[in-house]
Amino acid sequence: MRITRGIASLTVAGLALTGLAACSSDDADTETTATATTDAAEETTEATDEPSEEPTETEDATDEPTDDASEDSDDSASGSGDSPAWAVPTTTPGDQIATIDGDTFTVDVYQVGTAPASKTGQWVDPDSNEPLIAEGDEIVYVNYVFTNTGSEPIPLTYSLVTVTPTYADWEYLQGMDSIVDSEQFTEMDVTSFAIDPMSGEEAPFEWAPGQTFSYGQNFKYQAGSPITFEARLSPADDAGEPLSDERTEVSVDATIS
Repeated sequence: MRITRGIASLTVAGLALTGLAACSSDDADTETTATATTDAAEETTEATDEPSEEPTETEDATDEPTDDASEDSDDSASGSGDSPAWAVPTTTPGDQIATIDGDTFTVDVYQVGTAPASKTGQWVDPDSNEPLIAEGDEIVYVNYVFTNTGSEPIPLTYSLVTVTPTYADWEYLQGMDSIVDSEQFTEMDVTSFAIDPMSGEEAPFEWAPGQTFSYGQNFKYQAGSPITFEARLSPADDAGEPLSDERTEVSVDATIS
């Protein structure tokens, strides 16, 4: 049985939270801690038999990238339809390595490329107090293209469809670490968040049959490693809140090349 371990977040040296040591963030002049969750903001992780520790995020983790899609990204639109009015244009860089098949949607997974981490990640190992991603470590970018394959529109919350990648040998309870760098996302032609802030639309976001949208993530690069991608969709009610009892969870196994 694999024993999972909690992760402490990077914050100013000397502070302690929930029994885990923390180290300084990129901005040593500012001290801050914030409670983090491992799932989408509107969903609560289901209880397990294993103990878990709540990590805290660094100041960088709150600086969500807001890259805009490039003007020529319309040329790379995927699927049988256009992107919804509330979404930035779909992009499909990289090589497809897997497809997650749900009853009413699919998620095509693309491995885009690698790059050196421009900063440290958001978590540290609780034993060594070393960051899980150090500045200069090689990270890999993946891109997800979502398509409504059903016959009816799907109302979505602000979390849309969440995807969680996990290496087979990942030993921590929390999700895999990443860095926040909007410029690097743009260089990779990967959108960090699919909702267009200029659309003026609010949840519920209607996702019509055939329409696509995309966003991506980065995490530490482990060449040749088996990995599982899990997609989670909770449709929205009329107020844009998740209908948790109608949640769909599907996954696929792949390999990072």
